[in-house]
Amino acid sequence: MSFLSTVDEKAWFRHADGLNLRVRLSPSASSNRLQGVEKSGDGLTRAKVAVTVVPEKGKANKALIKILSKHLGVAQRDIDLVSGATDRNKTLLLKGDADSLEKTLQRLFAPVQ
Repeated sequence: MSFLSTVDEKAWFRHADGLNLRVRLSPSASSNRLQGVEKSGDGLTRAKVAVTVVPEKGKANKALIKILSKHLGVAQRDIDLVSGATDRNKTLLLKGDADSLEKTLQRLFAPVQ
């Protein structure tokens, strides 16, 4: 896997209801945090997110939605898990204004200067 220094290759794409966000989730981490973006072995760019909870009975997925909700400033009900319920690679639907969501994602996953 290679880490990207910019968000030129985005981990998100537009959807009729907002944006779809591709995520690589790391459960059982030492802290909840956004970790940037990376291009994985399958060639897709994903946002990396770590959560402290274990990956059992949907706990890590719920923690992922909670951390994204907090950082994006959207309600948890406006984030849906589209695919990857039992996989580290997930796709989430972020419902809302796509332009606003995209600006926030660009800020959150911008490279550290």
